[in-house]
Amino acid sequence: MKSNDSVSKYPGQTRLALRNIDEIDPHKIGDYIDRDGYLALGKALKMSPDDIIKTIDDSGLRGRGGAGFPTGKKWSFVRAAQGDTKYVICNADEGDPGAFMDRAILEGDPHSVLEAMTIAGFAVGATKGFIYVRAEYPLAVSNLEIAIKQSHGKGFLGKNILGSKFDFDIELRLGAGAFVCGEETALIASIEGRRGEPTPKPPFPANSGLYKKPTLINNVETLTVIPMIILRGATYFNTIGTATSKGTKVFALAGNIKNGGLVEVPMGTSLKTLVYDIGGGAPSVFVGPNKVEMKRAVKAVQIGGPSGGCIPASMFDTGLDYESVKKLGAILGSGGLVVMDEKTCMVDIAKFFIKFSVDESCGKCVPCRIGNRKLLGILEKITSGKGAESDIDELVNLGKTIISTSLCGLGQSSPNPVLSTIANYRDEYLAHCGIKRAEGSGVQGVTPWCPAGVCFKKKAKYCINEKCISCGRCAPICPVNAIHKEGEK
Repeated sequence: MKSNDSVSKYPGQTRLALRNIDEIDPHKIGDYIDRDGYLALGKALKMSPDDIIKTIDDSGLRGRGGAGFPTGKKWSFVRAAQGDTKYVICNADEGDPGAFMDRAILEGDPHSVLEAMTIAGFAVGATKGFIYVRAEYPLAVSNLEIAIKQSHGKGFLGKNILGSKFDFDIELRLGAGAFVCGEETALIASIEGRRGEPTPKPPFPANSGLYKKPTLINNVETLTVIPMIILRGATYFNTIGTATSKGTKVFALAGNIKNGGLVEVPMGTSLKTLVYDIGGGAPSVFVGPNKVEMKRAVKAVQIGGPSGGCIPASMFDTGLDYESVKKLGAILGSGGLVVMDEKTCMVDIAKFFIKFSVDESCGKCVPCRIGNRKLLGILEKITSGKGAESDIDELVNLGKTIISTSLCGLGQSSPNPVLSTIANYRDEYLAHCGIKRAEGSGVQGVTPWCPAGVCFKKKAKYCINEKCISCGRCAPICPVNAIHKEGEK
């Protein structure tokens, strides 16, 4: 159980959130204790709640779930809220395609989350915590159950924790896989046994959350660094990163990348460093009987999940922090990073992510329910060769409307893949519409085509005859993988 293959130890990392992954057996609380586990809890119980919150605030930690809201400020809101009963929730509903940060931490280092939630409970005045975790993560669920039982046995959870007068307990709640339940109010509804739908804010969960009580909600990565900040001090954390984005960020490298997996780097690290120096760039393709290497260039990355945006390789000098990424029309999100090579069609990618949003929409508000379906219809029209330039303009106008009128943050960010690909790859959209930019300011009509060769593929029958020279060029593009050299199956 000690090894976790999803977490990679590539060079160039600063591992804070992932500090214990692959270093401890998650089934043995002693391993966690040997690496200073629960020392922060003991220290926190001797501090005042206000001092704890000030330490978190001074560290500059911002929520790693996507919005980047200052963690200390959120804690202070819950502490100041009126109410005898308060709750702490760990949002482990990780639904972004290609993202597995929460999963790796919950599977490999569950005690760090339990310790952080207990510290948070003491700081804000809560005595009950819930971890909302996806049921599709059975190993994470199992390891959390074991960790909770062990923590009770050692006096880190339950009544009079570590001899103090503080009581705190944690329960698990399993999500059924609805992407929208990553949104705070929808998550709360699901825990309460209601349909997972967002509700208007205000009131915010800090004042009226779970069962209408003040509720603190943080995601897994945010929580897992809390013990380190309490134990080592705010300065230890806030000297890493940028002026406005402190600490480190975990990214899940996926897609057309040599070194896939989880990497943790200081905030402000450039995309170029992450994709090329750590990720190794796009993998080569080997074709022909002699396995001739064909190198492919990285074209773009999709950052921030389905609600993120596409950033072209020409902008890879950008530092990965909240403000810099936002300027490019994307969001840092929870840290999903899908790398795409030159054979990727950006229109097709936009269609893929919009289809995901359509499938995962809770359907409560019209802009998201109807608007995204309309976006998908236009994209399907364009990728079938029936689009016009006016359709591109309609995508932009409709996308902006969805952003400004949707109920929750998921709907408000869902058009980002479309808007960012149009902003950075408009010529690809024009090509699909049969428009080629002529020299100067004019345009000329041509047959619609897909520059990446992904769209407009027609079914055809091919055969290999005596004229074949075994160049191997047909093998990598065969849609059914039917071409092999002699002796292969």
